[in-house]
Amino acid sequence: MSVGQWSRDLAMGARFALAGGREGWTRSLLTAVGVGLGVALLLLTTAIPNALAERDRREEARSDHTFGQQKIPKADNTLTVVDADTTFRDLDVRGRLLEPEGPRAPLPPGVAEFPAVGEMVVSPALRELLASDDGKLLRERLDYRIAGTIGEQGLVGSQELAYFAGGKGLAKLLEGDASGARIDSFGNDDLGSSDAWDPVLLLLVLVVFVVLLMPVAVFIAAAVRFGGERRDRRLAALRLVGSDSRMTRRIAAGEALAGSVLGLVLGTGFFLLGRELAASVEVFHVSVFPSYLNPSPVLAVLVALAVPAAAVLVTILALRGVVIEPLGVVRTAKPARRRLWWRLLLPLGGIALLYPMIGQGDDGGNFNQYLVVGGVMLLLVGVTALLPWVVETVVARLGSGGVAWQLAVRRLQLSSGAAARMVNGIAVAVAGAIALQMLFAGVEGNYTRASEYDVSRAQMSVDVPDGADASAIIGKYRGTEGVRRVTALSDVYLHDRRSEDAFVQITLADCASLREVATLPSCRDGDVFAAKGSEYDSESDHLARPGTTLWREPDGETARPDERPVSWTVPQGIRPAQSREDPTGYERGGILVTPGALPEKLAAVTSARLFLSLDLSVPDAYDHVRNTAARLDPAVQPMTWHSIESNDRYATIRTGLSVGSACVLALIGASLLVSQLEQLRERRKLLSSLVAFGTRRRTLGLSVLWQTAIPIGLGLLLAATVGIALGAVLLRMTNTSVRVDWPSVLSMTGIGAGVVLVVTLLSLPPLLRLMRPDGLRTE
Repeated sequence: MSVGQWSRDLAMGARFALAGGREGWTRSLLTAVGVGLGVALLLLTTAIPNALAERDRREEARSDHTFGQQKIPKADNTLTVVDADTTFRDLDVRGRLLEPEGPRAPLPPGVAEFPAVGEMVVSPALRELLASDDGKLLRERLDYRIAGTIGEQGLVGSQELAYFAGGKGLAKLLEGDASGARIDSFGNDDLGSSDAWDPVLLLLVLVVFVVLLMPVAVFIAAAVRFGGERRDRRLAALRLVGSDSRMTRRIAAGEALAGSVLGLVLGTGFFLLGRELAASVEVFHVSVFPSYLNPSPVLAVLVALAVPAAAVLVTILALRGVVIEPLGVVRTAKPARRRLWWRLLLPLGGIALLYPMIGQGDDGGNFNQYLVVGGVMLLLVGVTALLPWVVETVVARLGSGGVAWQLAVRRLQLSSGAAARMVNGIAVAVAGAIALQMLFAGVEGNYTRASEYDVSRAQMSVDVPDGADASAIIGKYRGTEGVRRVTALSDVYLHDRRSEDAFVQITLADCASLREVATLPSCRDGDVFAAKGSEYDSESDHLARPGTTLWREPDGETARPDERPVSWTVPQGIRPAQSREDPTGYERGGILVTPGALPEKLAAVTSARLFLSLDLSVPDAYDHVRNTAARLDPAVQPMTWHSIESNDRYATIRTGLSVGSACVLALIGASLLVSQLEQLRERRKLLSSLVAFGTRRRTLGLSVLWQTAIPIGLGLLLAATVGIALGAVLLRMTNTSVRVDWPSVLSMTGIGAGVVLVVTLLSLPPLLRLMRPDGLRTE
């Protein structure tokens, strides 16, 4: 067969698709919309690596830390930067205090000029938040005049909350506990180098991408077959006027090719529209600028070539089992039963590819990415191969019932393949999601752990800056709205001059606070206790004896010129006390002292930390504390305690899965709606005929619901089975014991069923419009 003949037949099919009147345009538009939705998501996926790389580049370009490099002396080209990050509700706010030390001080990316003292430049999202009613508490904390806006080059995302504020005397803050640095330029190449990825995390990344992309590919393959029954009748007419069977198939492929090319155009339009809308959307605290979403040219070309080629290939393969004759299509009779054996080869082949990697999770080696991708793809494709057989086998055995049930079952018995195609995408998505949830649940213990902090005793902590009036600061926090109790513990280490290595920890606190770290027999101001029972008390037991003189020597680096050693003698009345874990999980040893028993000079050099117990029934209790901290010292950042601590990379992958799943679910919902509308359009005359003969609309509506519910139920059951099998194999690959995460299985199947329910409800209005006797009119 010559290339010219192929070209002529494909072109004829394209003309039928584009010049076939309203019927042809409607069919082509439905196909194009379905393909376009898939193409848009594929283009978005090809743009994700570039978006992530651009976010990293921007983060690197604005880096303002020296990371242990040699300290830079003050000069006319230096800038002092102090971190002033904060959190507002569950939103992170990036903040920096800036003090230029000369005319050539470097400007941060995206900032036109330095803000003056008392002024700040803000990101557009932060400006909008501060101007809203919700930002009232944050305005109290960021008490600066807004003098400008940070440009795009200074932000990693369109919805990022960030500000630069002018400061004074920041170099003095850096001598204390403030986080920051003196720099002569922004940017740090060290951010580009990172530790090698854990093989299990790489496995998670590979599986996430396959699981998110497979439903898209499955739906595109189904979308090019929209309008199959009407197309077959047209092809029978072509046979009647003289075309042979091969020419007929090529013409059908041309129709699909035209729809897929139009889908590429629409998909590009959807992508460009979504790209512009991306600036106003934040998903799971991740946002991007439209300029980030530039697909890789190679991957974009691959999508542009693969989608039309797949449309032609799928159409030709679909017509191999159909005999098109001049007087009709054999598909209208009872089709031959589907065979099971070759359908089982796909999932078995997937397991065979993954089997060699079982147990490699703890060996320190990497999983073979080609075997992982191939194995997971074969298992998920196995769902699409098995589902038509499952639907056909089950509906063939369904018994009698009401009229609606009989209409639905008979329709499924005649076109079980079309019903299976409609739910293939969601079945693949649910199977992949179940496997991933099992894998995440299985390895979660390696990347998350219960925090050592006791969140039942305190929910926040804050350090008191050295040299500050601790008692005044404690009073401010105790008077903060939402604070129920403040536990203040001050520490200093003293040593015995007779031995260089003999140190003892001194904990200074009032009686109520000391009871948080030890079980005290009785307590009043002036008492001293020797902590017993901790793993550290044996090291300092001999230093807690009455009459022992302990010394605090000035720190050689930070000591003032007039600072002198301070001594303290352990009093005769020291009593033992049983140590207990403080709110951070630390068991203190050494000596516990109330304020009346420690000299004022020694109390002045202690380091104080406050543990705050909050009344969580008070709205925004956390933010009231942060506001107090900002008023006392903008460089102090209260720490919020969490019961669970998570590995950053693991958390990032989990966030990426959540973002991708949201996009895929949106696509699946839209694609199911398009597919449902296409099937209803094909049955317009049948529905009108039944209404004309007196069938109740309620009966027809229930029949359409059953036609959707039966294959969806079977698809979700098959998806759960394959998903559990895939999850078990992946867990064994990571050398993790197999445990079915039933809550995740039920939640994933429930989400899939929920998507179908929403689509069914949205398709009811057009169904009611189609159920009219005037639908039998023809011209």
